Amino acid sequence: MDPTVFDPKGLLREAYRIDGITSEDCRTIFLDWAIQVAADANPKDHIQAALDTYAVGHDDHPMTVTLQAGLAQSPAKKRRGGRAARVGQNG
Repeated sequence: MDPTVFDPKGLLREAYRIDGITSEDCRTIFLDWAIQVAADANPKDHIQAALDTYAVGHDDHPMTVTLQAGLAQSPAKKRRGGRAARVGQNG
């Protein structure tokens, strides 16, 4: 996939070029990147394309770890307590 499709502003590419970047920095960059992904696109496809393009040879880079976490399965939704759970939708 063309990098201008999955990383149009080059945020992820630049993260790999920053010396001494931290995990916290990478998570911030990732969130900035994620909000620009088109609503009709599959973010996981874009994350995989970024890993295939930028992470080669950077297995322990904080951005690689962050992108891999973005591919991980989301935790199952848990029941929430409170009045709405006790009364129901119509209550």
